[in-house]
Amino acid sequence: MFLNRRKLLASTAAGAVAGAAGPFVIRDLHAQAVVKVAGIHDTSGGLDIYGKQMVATMDLAINEINAQGGVLGRKIQLINYDPQSNIQFYTQYATEAATKEKVAVVHGGITSASREAIRPLLKRFNTLYFYNTLYEGGVCDRNIFCTGSTPAQTVEKLVPYVQKKWGKKIYTIAADYNYGQITAKWVKKYAQDNGGEVVQTDFFPLDVTDFGPTIKKIQTAKPDLVMSALVGAAHISFYRQWAAAGMNKQIPLASTTFGNEIVITTPEEHNGYIVAFGYLEGIETPANKKFVEIVHGKYGIPHMTELATMTYHGVHLWADAVKKANSLDRMKVIEALEGGASYDGPAGKTTIDPKTHHTVLDVYIGEARDKKFVVVEKFLQQTPADTAAVCDLKKNPNENKQYVIDVKT
Repeated sequence: MFLNRRKLLASTAAGAVAGAAGPFVIRDLHAQAVVKVAGIHDTSGGLDIYGKQMVATMDLAINEINAQGGVLGRKIQLINYDPQSNIQFYTQYATEAATKEKVAVVHGGITSASREAIRPLLKRFNTLYFYNTLYEGGVCDRNIFCTGSTPAQTVEKLVPYVQKKWGKKIYTIAADYNYGQITAKWVKKYAQDNGGEVVQTDFFPLDVTDFGPTIKKIQTAKPDLVMSALVGAAHISFYRQWAAAGMNKQIPLASTTFGNEIVITTPEEHNGYIVAFGYLEGIETPANKKFVEIVHGKYGIPHMTELATMTYHGVHLWADAVKKANSLDRMKVIEALEGGASYDGPAGKTTIDPKTHHTVLDVYIGEARDKKFVVVEKFLQQTPADTAAVCDLKKNPNENKQYVIDVKT
């Protein structure tokens, strides 16, 4: 039973996109000849719309690195775990990766809840951790590197953009866990900072699929726009029900999370939605065009998100730091990452901020048009100011907490 719950896949294209029911497979490599890297991403359960992409881009990055000789003269072996959107499996697999497999680094986690479940474990076991997902910000821990965007980079740009376009009154709907709850606070802050208001905020557990009562509440409130921070496969129901009620023709919608959902919904359901991310597939650069061509063709993935692309950046950042440190020693790699580590990839330039272990990155505002996001505005090299305001790992290297914005919703 345990083996059916866990996937250990070789770093191959086929392994990267295999389903949760796939067999127990491990490459026939001598342990001393490889560097083990673990990925813990949901390829089944309600978050698989994000996790399958992240597994694929880890595989792509590691194949690229191995094709250039690997790290320290050794090939990288990718060990993938599927926690099935189950926090208990996250902790189980993080423990195994750190203690039994003795991996050099873990890249993993989608929800903030999954991150906070494994972050203290990996810190305790002295195993380096990369969290490559956009999130609510505030984590201050020298053992983790957060490559995804935070609200001061994206929400800070998105809110004034849509307020100027549509109006000042916002109705927020969000996932009912720390990402949604804290992001809702940021939406309120930036709405107020720009002369607007949030008239109502509603939270929904990840398994909620009936949004009829909420749609009626929104109709009654008559906001200028809806801001969505919904997450996962179940929450896609909102967008379908919103369109079925004809509300997408009446009240516009912006989102901090609507990404891969563009593949699952129809143009009639999503056209006109506005988003802001650290990556959009519509970025017109040679590096991104090549990246998109590979993931579409080799991996059969129809649309790339920030989560998957920053996973790709994160793996390359780690490998470059290992080479710079000339060591797999965790502290030497951390110090190399803190020494101005940067990677130019499909999302643009990503640079580690040594003070916060977050990234300086480009931000893109996009509009959904016929199953694609068209980039309508770009902001170069945005700093993680929300986390930098409270976290200084150069001054306090033993800090270990998550700071939360104090704005009442």
